[in-house]
Amino acid sequence: MGVDGKRHTLESARGKNGLLVMFICNHCPYVKSVRDRIIRDVRELQQHGINSIAIMSNDPADYAEDSFDNMKLIAQQYSYPFPYVWDETQQVARDYGAVCTPDFFGFNANLELQYRGRLDASRKEAVPEAPRDLFNAMLAGGKKPGRGRANRSPAWVVRSSGKAKLENSHSRCGAGRLHGGGKSGRRGQRHHGGRFGWRQAAPAAGQTGLAHADR
Repeated sequence: MGVDGKRHTLESARGKNGLLVMFICNHCPYVKSVRDRIIRDVRELQQHGINSIAIMSNDPADYAEDSFDNMKLIAQQYSYPFPYVWDETQQVARDYGAVCTPDFFGFNANLELQYRGRLDASRKEAVPEAPRDLFNAMLAGGKKPGRGRANRSPAWVVRSSGKAKLENSHSRCGAGRLHGGGKSGRRGQRHHGGRFGWRQAAPAAGQTGLAHADR
C-alpha cells in the first residue's frame, strides 16, 4: 500500500520508456544524504518517459522513524514525485535481492534490468558534482546495459515470510545493510553493497500475476 492510500501495480507505475524501482527508508543517513538528488533525478527521468516507485522494506518495530505514518509525513514534507509504498513482509526486497538502502533497480521500456547500483558516489555525505551514474544509465535505455542482470523483469509478489530489517552500516556501497530473518535468511553474504541477508533473483516475466507491494 502506498502512502497515498492506493495499491500500485506494475502497469500503473511503469513509464513508456522504463521504470526505476528504489528501496529506501526514512531513517537511513545514506538515503538522507542523497534525498534531494533522488527527487531531482526522478523528476528529470519523468520528462524522458521513465517513471519511478520507492519501496520501504524496513521493520518499524526496529526503527520507529520508518513507520507507515512517518512514511506519509516524509513523502509530504519532501513532495515525493513518486509512489512510496510499504513492503511490510520484506518479501519484495527478497524477490529483488535488495542489499541496502538506497538500492536502485532500473528497467528499460521492455522491463529488462538496465541498471543495478548506486545513485552516484555519495555516501553519508553528498559528493559535490558527482557523476550521475543512475540517471545516465537510465537514459541509455536498452542500448547500453548497466550493472546487474539483463533480461530480468520487476516482480512485486508478496508471500508470507520471516521478518527482516534494514540497518545502517558502513559498507562498500556506502549504504544501509540488509539483514535477513526467518528460515530464508542467510547472514554475512557479500555483494557490491556490503552485507545482506539474502540473494534471490527477481522472477522472470510472466511468472507473477500480482504486481504490488502490499501493506
